[in-house]
Amino acid sequence: MRNSSRSATRRIQALSLFGTAGACLLTAWQPAEAAGFYLQEQSVRGWGRANSGEVADQGPASLWWNPAATGWAEEGRENLKIDAAFGATAILPNGQVVDQGTLIDRPVVAPAPVGGAAVMHDPIVKGVLPSGSVAVRLADRLSIGLTVASPYSFTTDYDPSGWQRYSAIRTRLFSVDVQPSIAYAATDWLSLGAALNVEYADAWLSNALPNLAPGSPDGRLRLTGDGVDLGWSAGAQLRPAKRVTLGLSYKSAIEHSLKGNVSISGLAGPLAARNFAAETTATFSTPWQLIVGGRAAVTDRVTLNAQMVRFGWSEFDRIDLAAPLSSFIAEGYRNTWSHAFGIDGKVSDALTVRAGIQFDQTPTRDASRDARVPDGNRINYNAGLSYRLGRSAVLDAAIGFTDPEAAPIARDETFYAGTPAQTDVLTAGRTGDAHVVVLSLGGRIGF
Repeated sequence: MRNSSRSATRRIQALSLFGTAGACLLTAWQPAEAAGFYLQEQSVRGWGRANSGEVADQGPASLWWNPAATGWAEEGRENLKIDAAFGATAILPNGQVVDQGTLIDRPVVAPAPVGGAAVMHDPIVKGVLPSGSVAVRLADRLSIGLTVASPYSFTTDYDPSGWQRYSAIRTRLFSVDVQPSIAYAATDWLSLGAALNVEYADAWLSNALPNLAPGSPDGRLRLTGDGVDLGWSAGAQLRPAKRVTLGLSYKSAIEHSLKGNVSISGLAGPLAARNFAAETTATFSTPWQLIVGGRAAVTDRVTLNAQMVRFGWSEFDRIDLAAPLSSFIAEGYRNTWSHAFGIDGKVSDALTVRAGIQFDQTPTRDASRDARVPDGNRINYNAGLSYRLGRSAVLDAAIGFTDPEAAPIARDETFYAGTPAQTDVLTAGRTGDAHVVVLSLGGRIGF
């Protein structure tokens, strides 16, 4: 009876943790900045070493990168039946987007400066990203897990009268990914895992539309929608030597179909007939990921980490819009690489410190980058620590400084194409003075 009571209590604790992780994301999330629009800060422990070696580490803190991460128990936590990792990350971007001579070319009249404020300060919204994962051990080599994340989320918010208004005013993408997983350690040297990714996405997009008369007020396009779609993840971990763990995983692309509304308002004169409001569907895909990494304990106190990620950003080639627009927004993203290297140092039985560096390519292209995602190649410099508070409780903290390269904003916009009203916006802008500070605090607890 006593064992049965303990088992029931543990199940209740696991369900409570699952619920807490989900509620955290739905109530505490705020829009935030990331490479492309991927938020990689899904573990406080991992962020402290720039996400190097996460695909090869154990425990629920690594489940986002590899569903095989809980086939073996994390070192020092072998007796836990339920293990959870949680955290909150403040992402604090700063920077500006500057006009460098953008022109608007209307019919009949000569091209002229687009006008509006020429410098947009801090267009990427600051925010807080919660994350949480739980693993429940069913047998010595078998566990199930649940990870709740917000992997593809961002908001850019501009002055509606600024120079960039025909490309972007407000752009918001919010996602919640619920990843149930299972892991099985088939041998002492091989762990396998698989997961389902149930991903909710909600999007908002708006920009100005030019009227034909120079100096007249702009029209406005608004597009909103949301939906739930599915993807999958699979992974493996290998232990080829006593002090070495290797990891390999794959996360599929997810094709999102968002049902919502589109409206055009404020067009005047011969363009007034284009004003409308209707239901529509927008379709786009998030990228796949192929992740390879390893961890090697070179001494009893020092572990080296490395990780490489190939992102299939070419999946985000366009946003297709159904009737009544029956058109698409070209994106033209490219596949990219991310490389990270880090180190963990065990100072004492209670304290571990870590550091890492990551080189991360932007998927946006110089010739077609717009103001919605003013991104550039970046380097992340990170540090963190873990402090053991008791037998099964650990406090994690991390700090990161991101240094993005300045990059051109160069994608031209064409309105009313193929008609006598065709109007072109010839974009010439640039990002600058950008940096991002990322602060993370969380922990791990088990029963």
